[in-house]
Parts: sequence; C-alpha cells; structure tokens
Amino acid sequence: MLNVLITGAQGHVGSALQQLLDSRQYRILTTDIDEMDITNHDQVAQYMKINRPDVIINCAGFTDVEGCEKDPDKAYLVNAIGVRNLAEAAEEINAKFIQISTDDVFNSKAERPYNEFDETSPKSVYGKSKLAGEKIVTQLCNRFVIIRSSWNYGIGKDFVDELLSAVGKKETFNVAQNRYGVPTSTKEVAKVIQHFIDHDEYGIYHAVCKGSCNRYEFAQAILEYTGNTDKIKLIPVDRTDVLRPDYCVLDNMMLRLTGVEEPAEWRTALKEYLDETGGLE
Repeated sequence: MLNVLITGAQGHVGSALQQLLDSRQYRILTTDIDEMDITNHDQVAQYMKINRPDVIINCAGFTDVEGCEKDPDKAYLVNAIGVRNLAEAAEEINAKFIQISTDDVFNSKAERPYNEFDETSPKSVYGKSKLAGEKIVTQLCNRFVIIRSSWNYGIGKDFVDELLSAVGKKETFNVAQNRYGVPTSTKEVAKVIQHFIDHDEYGIYHAVCKGSCNRYEFAQAILEYTGNTDKIKLIPVDRTDVLRPDYCVLDNMMLRLTGVEEPAEWRTALKEYLDETGGLE
C-alpha cells in the first residue's frame, strides 16, 4: 500500500483526489496549513521524516491572482519557497513529487494551443511565482511530475459555483467573450494524477479536458445543463483584466505522445459534474 501525501488537501484538486483514490489501495495522508505549513522548512522536514510518504502531491498554493500582485512576497513564499521545501524533503526520503501548476505560466501570444515544449512567459506575479516553483522542482528532484491545468472547477468556490449562485439573485451576469481556455473538472485532473502515482513516468504534462471555448460559451453550457437558461441573462463583455492570459488553451501533447489517457471532452465532463452535484454545492 502506497503512502500518498496530499498537501493543500482542502482545495479543488486535493478534494477531488480524496474522492477518487481508494483507501484500500492507498494510505492517504492529508494536510493543509493548519497541519503543516509548507513555507516552514523545519515543519515540512519533520513531517516527512515521521510519515515518510512514497508520493507527495502538492496541491497547495497562493492562487489569488490580484492578491499575488498586492503581496508578491507571499506569492513567492508559498508558490516557490514552499515548493522548494517539499521538493527537498521528497529527495531526502526518495519520494515521488507531483506538483500542480497552471496555464498562467503562458502569456496569450500563441495562435494555437500551448504544448509542454512551448516557451513560458507569464504576465502576472501569480504566473511567475508558479513558474518559479516549476523550475525549483526540476532543479531539486529526480522523480517529479509537473501537471499544468486550467479553468478548474469542482468542490469549492469557482466559476461554476459563482454563476449558479447568482441564479435567482441577479437578473444579469457579465461574462468575458474574449477569454479562451479549457474548462476542466478536477475529477478529470485527479484521474491523470492517479496514473502518475501508479506509474514511473516523469516530466511536465498538461492535463485539461478536450476542446476549448470562451468564458461566455462555458457559462451558456452551465446554464443549459442545469436548466437555468431562462433564469438569468448572460451579458457578453470584453475582459480588461491584464493579469490573466486572454488565450490560454493547453494541448495535452505529452499525455498523447506517451499513451496516457486524456481527460474527457469538456462538455461531457461538465455535464457529469453537474449531474453528480445537482448543480449547486
């Protein structure tokens, strides 16, 4: 039985992993900041020596994009130094290290989906700090997997939850029509992570659902699948936020080339998620 540690276990991906992984097959260890602060080097080292996980999956991060701009020290402390602490500890106990990253490491300039071999050039402090974490992992770890995903939704607050929570409370809802990406269920991301828990394959991988859309099309699908199309009016707008990439469609090239099963088509995964949750958290 593998000992699997999930840091940031209360977040979207961490929660999805706990639901997916069978406790008869894995001994699941979970931590969040109250149990182990990844930015505290001594805490991390002590925890790893005592519990000695075989696999460390880092789902922890400072993901508030505007918050990262206001407090870059915190962004780099969590998204880079915290990752360093975990990576060093993983090497010390010979554990496999799986780092969850983001599409924000790219910059909107592509005219086709970004694959794992494309040059990174983040615009925001958030993206830069996550890229710093990636680089640290590649420098410190021999057995690592970096998984980049985008537009994740699942248990907790996200775009799906925000839109459905507005139904019945607002008459209109503004949605960006000029921002393109890939809505991806964290359940689908968790399936990819499980593959890397079970197999000795390493490197940088994109893990997003198949296809792509803009935010407005994503919102339309959410309302359609929950029967709320007539209950709130979507207003297409042009996004002016310069911190997030306008075009950040990822291509699962590495999954495809290495024969790893890709996540489902985005509409299929969305409908499955909404059917399972009843639409609202």
